[in-house]
Parts: sequence; structure tokens; C-alpha cells
Amino acid sequence: MFNVPSTQGAFHPLTKEQLSVLLGGWEGYQLGTVGRRVHPSDPERAEVWLELLPRADRLKVCSGCSQPVDSVHDAQERWVRDLPIMGASVHLLVHRCRLACPRCGPKLESLSWLPAYSRVTARLAVEVARLCRWLPVSHVASYFALHRHTVKEIDKEYLTQTLGEPDLRGLDVIALDEFSIHKGHRYATVFVDPRRKRVLWVCMGRSGEDIRPFFEALGEEGRRALKAVVMDMNGGYEREAREQCPHVEIVFDLFHIAANYSRQVVDRVRVDEADRLRKSKEGRQLIKGSRWLLLRNRQNLAPSQEVRLQELLQANRALAIVYILKDDLKQVWRHAVHSEALSFWKDWHRRAMQSGIEPLRAFAHHLEGRLDGILSHCRWPFHTSLLEGINNKIKVIKRMAYGYRDEAYFFLKIRAAFPGNPP
Repeated sequence: MFNVPSTQGAFHPLTKEQLSVLLGGWEGYQLGTVGRRVHPSDPERAEVWLELLPRADRLKVCSGCSQPVDSVHDAQERWVRDLPIMGASVHLLVHRCRLACPRCGPKLESLSWLPAYSRVTARLAVEVARLCRWLPVSHVASYFALHRHTVKEIDKEYLTQTLGEPDLRGLDVIALDEFSIHKGHRYATVFVDPRRKRVLWVCMGRSGEDIRPFFEALGEEGRRALKAVVMDMNGGYEREAREQCPHVEIVFDLFHIAANYSRQVVDRVRVDEADRLRKSKEGRQLIKGSRWLLLRNRQNLAPSQEVRLQELLQANRALAIVYILKDDLKQVWRHAVHSEALSFWKDWHRRAMQSGIEPLRAFAHHLEGRLDGILSHCRWPFHTSLLEGINNKIKVIKRMAYGYRDEAYFFLKIRAAFPGNPP
């Protein structure tokens, strides 16, 4: 018998059956022995030990066919974990029956609160998965005093059930992008619905063969409905998209072209200029230490950095040209009318080719061959901040877990982080 205070201040005794209901109830079971101890390796950690005995009048249901069964084949004991109570972890000793089902043979009894062969109750699994939305797996494991692998498997199973198969219906435009998954140049590809801002699909690799299963999953009708694909200038992406959907319009996004310009033009010119000034220690050092000044957006610079950038551009003509043309190139995507965007592009291309700076000329020549994909943004004006934001969020997810060894789990976490806006 237990005594608890009522709201009037009086004490009313509770039977174990009543306490079982008060604690949340374990359908079909009643409390047996109850104990509490302090964990031997951690004096501040308390544990509550509860024995659960099956009620004789419960309805026994086969876990195989979900039909009532009267006869019991045998019984077994299993320790499982439940939600903490009053600061103590809860350990349940469950006497669980195997039923002699005439249809399925010996089968575990079906319990609404404890899945078959699980070492945690259903409600604890839900709380673990809920916390995993906001905290790293290791932190959740520490909070519930569970093994990290157990928490990961609970969250993975929960995400698999709640997310289900990707819904690829009603798509007329998609965006795809690569991201680094491990060190050593291992990459994966993420597919995004830019209208609803949701992740549709994630797969390993960044070749045409790697992304082919997505188009196959779309089906013939889905491929016919697709009108535009937003991407970087990955040749494998473009070839596969055109092969699967010959009518589709390719859209090259600003974010990746600007990133390529920074690597292939600004960085290359900066290194070349530093080598050219190797006899001038002061001038060479100024250029070598200017990488982030040149790559960062000007509006994000501090006042002191703005002064240093201005001094650098005044001192070096080549860097000034590629820096100015970097900002001007972005203006192409700010023209919503095709003729205006084309006119601006022609002017930018002319200045780039007349600059005499070989990395800039090579980059401009390369873009000229992909001009249709650049100007198609006028018909499909999807802002590149969406892909940039998803990439940054993926980095945060990976960093929170110190990397993911289970790629399927990692991809589920990415899909869960971008469920999308309602249709």
C-alpha cells in the first residue's frame, strides 16, 4: 500500500493496481514487487525497479495474426526501460507470455505499450525520438541513461515510420545539389522541391548513374510533368536530367556559379599575383592574407576590413577587375526579363574577355557555352538562398553527430529537417 497527499491535504491509500493506473498504466498488467536503488557507479543516479505481472482476466492477443488466443505456450521474463519518474530511471521486469496460437504457432503476446522484442516501452521510444529532433544522439542517450546505439536505432525506426516513402507527386520543378558526406571527397546528392521547400530524396554519389533512381521513382507520368531542374553546372546531373526528361529546362543557380567564380577566378588570380610579387615581401604578404576579404560578400565586412579591401583593390589592378566583375556577374540573376538579362550578360562577357586576365577569360568562355541555363532563371526565378540554407543545415546536422556512420539514418535526419510547407 502507498500513501499520497490529496488536494485537500488528507492522505488516501492506493493499491498497487491504482498506482499502476496513476503511473500511466501497463494494459493487462499489475504491479508486483517495487524497489528503488542508487546506481553503484553514480550515487546521484537513482533507479526504480518494478515487477509487472500479467492479469489473469486480460485479453490475450497473438502478435502474428492479431486474434484472441486463450492458451499459453510458455512465459518469459524481460527487463525493459520505461519513462523516468521523479528523477529516477524506471526498469520494468515484464512477465511476458508466448501464446499457443492455432494459426501462427508459438507467438509473443501483443502488447499495446511494448513492441515485440523491444527493450524500451512505446512511450519512452516516442520521447527519445522527440528529443532527438533537437539534441545530438549522445546527449539524449546520456539523459535517459541509454546506450547511444539504442537511441539511434529508436530514432531511425521512428523517422522511417513517420516520414514514409517520399511523396513525388505533383512536381513541375526540382532542385538538386551535392554535399560532402565524409572526408576523402565522398559526396551525396539532395533533391529539393523549391516550391514547398522540402527535401524529396537523398542518395549517395553525384554522378548521373547515382541520381537515376530518383527519376525512375518519379515514373513516366512524373517525368513528363517535370518542366525545370535547378542545379549547378555538374555535367553528370545535366546529362542524366536531359536523358530522362528530354523536354526539361535546365536552370543554373547563382549560388554555385558565384562559388565557382570565387575558386576558379578570384583565388587563381590572387595566387598568380602573389607569385608575381614574390620579390616584394610586403606586397606579396598583403595579397596572400587577403583571401577571405576577396571571397566574403562586401556587405558582411567590418569597417576595418572594408578599409583593407579598398587599399588592396587600389594597389592591384587584376584583383580589382575580378572583384568588380564578381559582383557584376550576380546582377544577371536580378533581371527578370530575358532580353534585359541577355543584354547585361553580353556587356559582362565583353568586359571579361577584354580584361586580359586569363582565368577570367576562361571562366567567361565556359559560361558562354551554358548561357541558356543561366538565362532560364528568368522563367524559373527560384532564389539560391534555399539551396545555400539547406547545405548549411546539413552541415549542422552532421556536426551535431560528429559525422554519421549510418548513411541511411543521416539521410532520414535530412528529410526530417526539411518537411516542407503545406501544399
